[in-house]
Amino acid sequence: MPDQVQAPLPQGAGYGVVVGFGVAFALGMIWVTRSLKRSFNEDNKSTETFMVANRTVGTGLTASAVVSSWLYSTALLGASLLTYKYGLALGVWWGASASTMVCFLSLISIEAKRRAPNAHTLLELIRVRYGTAAHLLWIVFCLLTNILNFSSMLLGASAAVTSLTGMDVIASTYLLPVGVGVYTYFGGLRATFLTDYLHTFIIMIILVWLTIKIIVVKEIGSIGALYDAVVAADKIRPVQGNYGGSHLTMRSEQCLYFGILHVISNFGAVIMDTGFWQKGFSANVASAVPGYVLGGIASFSVPWAIGTFGGLAAVALESTPIFPTYPRSMTSEEVTSGLVLPYVVQAVAGKAGAGALLLTIFMACTSIASAQMIAISSIISFDIYGTYINKKATDKQLIRWSHIGVVITTLVIPTLATAFNKGGVDMTWLLYVVGNITNPGCIPTVLALLWKRQTKAAAVISPIVGVCCSISVWLGTAYAYFGEITVASTGSTMPCLFGCVTAFFVPLPTTLLVSFVRPSSFDWSVFTKQIKKVRQSKQNGEEADQQESEEWFTPELKKYMNRMSRWAAFWTVFTLLGHVFLWPLAMYGAKIVFSKSLFTAWIVISLIYLWFTLVVANFYPLYDGGARKIWIVLSGKVTSEPSIRSDAPQDSSGDSSEGFPKQGGVGTKVLESS
Repeated sequence: MPDQVQAPLPQGAGYGVVVGFGVAFALGMIWVTRSLKRSFNEDNKSTETFMVANRTVGTGLTASAVVSSWLYSTALLGASLLTYKYGLALGVWWGASASTMVCFLSLISIEAKRRAPNAHTLLELIRVRYGTAAHLLWIVFCLLTNILNFSSMLLGASAAVTSLTGMDVIASTYLLPVGVGVYTYFGGLRATFLTDYLHTFIIMIILVWLTIKIIVVKEIGSIGALYDAVVAADKIRPVQGNYGGSHLTMRSEQCLYFGILHVISNFGAVIMDTGFWQKGFSANVASAVPGYVLGGIASFSVPWAIGTFGGLAAVALESTPIFPTYPRSMTSEEVTSGLVLPYVVQAVAGKAGAGALLLTIFMACTSIASAQMIAISSIISFDIYGTYINKKATDKQLIRWSHIGVVITTLVIPTLATAFNKGGVDMTWLLYVVGNITNPGCIPTVLALLWKRQTKAAAVISPIVGVCCSISVWLGTAYAYFGEITVASTGSTMPCLFGCVTAFFVPLPTTLLVSFVRPSSFDWSVFTKQIKKVRQSKQNGEEADQQESEEWFTPELKKYMNRMSRWAAFWTVFTLLGHVFLWPLAMYGAKIVFSKSLFTAWIVISLIYLWFTLVVANFYPLYDGGARKIWIVLSGKVTSEPSIRSDAPQDSSGDSSEGFPKQGGVGTKVLESS
């Protein structure tokens, strides 16, 4: 192997951030959890609080959490490395895969509130509609999705931490989730939202600073100079499959293939990730659609801007003495392990930049880790323990098993990530491959909420057929292209693309055919009748029943949610058309290499978009009632009522909104405390 790159930071810095910051955040969130209980009567020992944050998260915090979901380390590192390999079109395709999916989730979120307002997990919906067989099948699909997404993120983050500090990769793999496991254990989903916001606040400031630092570094100096440096580098090492061999073109075969692959893969990665559903369940009725739409549109900028700046800066600086690998180029192992962005940051900002990126990677990792821990622990407690082991589980027992799930996740996922690492599987391999496994359940899951004529048999058969076909096509294509089935061949673009497309589309005709052979129609009211809220005691349940004597859906609320559903559908279609068909796909047809003026405009717009995301993620939650609640907590005040009321939509300040109809009662599952 070529000369090892010297880590810019000592190992102590790595352990200090991974362990020290982890402990600090854990202690901080324990304090916040207790403060919220004191000031707003939020009880993290309640299943409703732990799993769905009492369904009262506002628009600003929802939007910030959505942006945080796409600040995961895989996106920051992956967009940069693939832009370095294939060109600037990559960042746009990656951004499109995020924004379109999040806007689609706004539709899923409001439809879930219309039809199953008391749901805790996606799997709960599947069990009520399709029964045990489908429920068990979805448990497997959802666990695989969460495990693979978590492992991919951890692989990239640990490699980056090792590159920046020289810290042992196995040590970083195991220690990164420890602190987040502690605060998730004590705080639940509410702690996840709050830490998402805090992490996002810091990450966005660092990312904005980094983009400016790349432009002003002496070896670049301006946007025009960056353009000239990339053009010069492309003359020496042209990009195969790109128009003119240039990084500066939207006509890139590999970017197009990746775009199709990633847009489709993200449908599976998001729809089958129960964590995204729980964030939708946790938003109040008035915040679900605006929060997801605003967050979705804002999330586009991060992979676009950071991928473009990080990837092209690597192309421009790789042949200069400030680059860590100089005088050699980066090896394929370094690139696929996600080290492009760490090397660029070392080059342009030295130890200070390395420290900032280390903090960014840590925070991006822990934000996603918390959401994944909640998702996996909820499956273990609610869908396995509470459904099959102890059907009369009390609220206290469900919380105990949620805690056990957090501990299990904290130990098992790093072990799996270590096994991947030792087996030669890196972040890029998982990024490309995951859709082959998760996508078969995507369409049947969406139809479970949107189409009442999908039958039980169709729901069970279609994903099984889809996964069999996808794996066959994936492995068969790898063998056809490379004559062997290895880690390298199965992680290549074309086998993953064909397998992923097969996995996504095969279940659609399958479920339609099976449903039409023996048609039936599902009564949506079954969700409301059978899925109940979890109460801590009969006394609480009786008091709630007295206050919630009216039906959940008033005519006014139904009208409002129908309107929000139409808006969600509009933004889903609008974003798909704009961010996929009218932008990267249309520009792919233009056989041009960017001129300097077009490139300058491209960079300026990406920076403006990134600043817009900064405002949405960092400052809008404060305006949307966050600043007032922070003041209440810091001043030690106690409100007369909880800050979060699951029974009425709320406005931006967190109070019941006069503009929205008041909701009546909701079904409540009464559980004895024990």
